[in-house]
Amino acid sequence: MNTELMPAIVEDKSVIANLLQLYLYDFSEFAGWAINEHGLFDYSYLDHYWIEPDRHPFFVRVDGELAGFALIRTVSEDGAEKNHLAEFFILRKFRRCGVGEAAGRQLFDRLSGVWSVAQMDKNVLAQRFWRRVISRYTSGSYTERHDDTRGRVIQEFTVEATNAHQ
Repeated sequence: MNTELMPAIVEDKSVIANLLQLYLYDFSEFAGWAINEHGLFDYSYLDHYWIEPDRHPFFVRVDGELAGFALIRTVSEDGAEKNHLAEFFILRKFRRCGVGEAAGRQLFDRLSGVWSVAQMDKNVLAQRFWRRVISRYTSGSYTERHDDTRGRVIQEFTVEATNAHQ
């Protein structure tokens, strides 16, 4: 299987919006989010990914077929740029076959610098997945901390532009 990470353009916003419904549905198990009166989950930041230069929307494709998406936000913290994995979703049919790891690696390769990847406390499967992916990618060179305020686990690591895996 050939996994590709591709930037999403503004004309793709409705496709990301559709995939977000599947993602938010999956997440409602952990977050308890409710649907609105139209039977949809609300996601108030989607438009920002085509307005603000520090946000980066991507599609994940497998052999050309749409397989998921990733939303990245680059922010300044303590005088340094940090890439936050805001949302990451792989369709169920592509899970457990290396697609998520391949997409994650491509994300890290694409944006060098400090990365921050967070998972909800209740989402133990996501924690296992990201620990494994990040450990392999960094050869174990990452830190992990717990954010008690927001109830999440966070892995942080740095990708040097000259050392990005190709």
